[in-house]
Amino acid sequence: VQLVESGGGLVQAGGSLRLSCAASGSFFSINAVGWYRQAPGKERELVAAITRGGNTIYSDSVKGRFTISRDSAKSPVDLQMNSLKPEDTAVYYCNAEIRSVWGRSSDYWGQGTQVTVSS
Repeated sequence: VQLVESGGGLVQAGGSLRLSCAASGSFFSINAVGWYRQAPGKERELVAAITRGGNTIYSDSVKGRFTISRDSAKSPVDLQMNSLKPEDTAVYYCNAEIRSVWGRSSDYWGQGTQVTVSS
């Protein structure tokens, strides 16, 4: 199983981007999914997360601007980012707990996607 992020890029302040995190391979379901980001010289931080049932949490820095969503337990998890600020510039990573067809759950990370917000 692999996680693949897409949708990063360069945008001006105030603009929007939509990131997507998809799992490939054979698995039973995707449980909790989190989007993290890491800016140069800073630690990786949780931006938003969503449970299999659709409950969400957001960091205070993105609350009201970002929305995490999913359609089903196997569908990609999207992060809609609006009103972007230069301080949102970072590499964004997807993290997911994935349950195999054999019932075992494991933690996976994507390779990251760069988001750059110009002022």
